[in-house]
Amino acid sequence: MVNGQSRSSLRDAPGFAATFVSTDMVETDIAGGLAPVGGVPTPSEPAPGDPALWRRRLRHDIRHELGTIIMLASAVAVAGDVGAESRERVEQLLGETRWLDHLLRRLDEDDDTSPQPTPERIRVDELAGEVVAGLRLATRHRLGFTASASWAHIDSLALWRALRNVLDNACRVATGHVNTCVSQDRGWVIIQVDDDGPGFSAGSRGLGSLGLGIVHDLVSGYGGSLEIRHRELGGARVRVLLPAAPPLCPARG
Repeated sequence: MVNGQSRSSLRDAPGFAATFVSTDMVETDIAGGLAPVGGVPTPSEPAPGDPALWRRRLRHDIRHELGTIIMLASAVAVAGDVGAESRERVEQLLGETRWLDHLLRRLDEDDDTSPQPTPERIRVDELAGEVVAGLRLATRHRLGFTASASWAHIDSLALWRALRNVLDNACRVATGHVNTCVSQDRGWVIIQVDDDGPGFSAGSRGLGSLGLGIVHDLVSGYGGSLEIRHRELGGARVRVLLPAAPPLCPARG
């Protein structure tokens, strides 16, 4: 939430900054840690084989690579010799990389004992539309989307992860069409995803079982639920239900 207004995406996520330290300024002390540099004490690092150190350094490198991709894509997006269609694809790419960066930052911040992220007032239909628009450029299937204005209190990253898992699973098994509908009914926001694949009764969906387990855990933490059905005409129907939030009241002059 920014200045009291609800948000639905990370298009205004902060940029990246890199700090480089010359290795000739750092000396190793007798105990194997880092000695003071310029009179300033430097915390000792874990042992070279420490798994936590390895994961932290790997995330650091991934974030720098993402920063490079964002800078290159941003340059293309404002280039004068790029057509409107290509510019739209670049903007979608930027949106995807910013979500991924936000996911990495959450990984740095969180552990298994961390509290549930504070919910924000989210325009569910807008965020869902953003996810569908990104996937349209990455799949050969036809992705339909209909929505009415809908609000819910949920962490934006949690909702993005839930929608991506549901839609990725649907696109993987569909034969040609996936349809997403966002509506509001009797105090609930309903995100419904239909595909024309074999349906859940046809057997395990492999990675889909893990993805839908993730969805259930994400939405249940905010009072939501997950419904999985087999459509009579074939294919599967997945519904994510979230407690609806009232719309913003128009500002009074």
